[in-house]
Amino acid sequence: MPELPDVTVYVERLAALVVGQPIEKVRIASPFVLRSYDPPIESVEGKRVTGMRRIGKRIVVALEDDHFVVVHLMVAGRFRWKERGAAIPKKLGLCALDFPTGSLLMTEAGTKKRASLHVVRGEQALSEFDRGGVEPLETDLAGFREALLRENHTLKRALTDPRLLSGIGNAYSDEILHRAQLSPVQRTAQLGDDEIERLFVACREVLVEWTERLRAEAKEGLPEKVTAFRDGMAVHGRYRKPCPVCGTAVQRIRYADNETNYCPRCQTGGRVLADRALSRLLKGDWPRRIEELEERLGKSGG
Repeated sequence: MPELPDVTVYVERLAALVVGQPIEKVRIASPFVLRSYDPPIESVEGKRVTGMRRIGKRIVVALEDDHFVVVHLMVAGRFRWKERGAAIPKKLGLCALDFPTGSLLMTEAGTKKRASLHVVRGEQALSEFDRGGVEPLETDLAGFREALLRENHTLKRALTDPRLLSGIGNAYSDEILHRAQLSPVQRTAQLGDDEIERLFVACREVLVEWTERLRAEAKEGLPEKVTAFRDGMAVHGRYRKPCPVCGTAVQRIRYADNETNYCPRCQTGGRVLADRALSRLLKGDWPRRIEELEERLGKSGG
């Protein structure tokens, strides 16, 4: 799912492409993408784009007459900038916004249609999409601490809770926790002042570094590879690959459709965190320390 760095670059590049232009026509290919009915989608036609902004992981197109188009790309949604009037892809296409200089196509891979588009009128209606989390690159250490300690959660959950922090998801939370050398399952109530500050610094560093990197990759176009698994990430999506800091094999905790990746030596003091599926299967044979796991993998050739 596109997170703060990805969405920031999308907003910047879209602003360069469409701000000042009118939406000539909206073409809806999939009825599942449109999640609002009042005002009708046709009401945005003819209105000029006045700006672009980000709300959490959502992209907001601001229009004349206080109208807004709010898009959430979810896991597999993407934008493509094509020639004016370009056909919407049959299998992946969701909709198109036609402008005088080109067409913005919205696509979604896979069979689960989760990406969404809303049309709203007025700032009050737009504010309903704001979950209330602080902006990690705009708040200071005191604001970050207050948000983080508002509820007693694991660090992984706290970083990805949009009510606490805005725009951080599964991928960058892994990277932030690795940079801060903190366990994903440590409780926020157990954090010391030095750990909170370390997490704050790591959060800013990781988000700024990846935003700059994605800007460089996109150049003058839209991001082409919006993915949770990227070359250059330290732990996310790198299960069993070596940690770039200590060389230890990255481990994971799997749950539902997500997984948390971490380095046992850098983040958990050598402790292997229980993965629900595997720990239930292995029960008493679950390795508690990374040394034990490495020994078992060495004997099995895994």
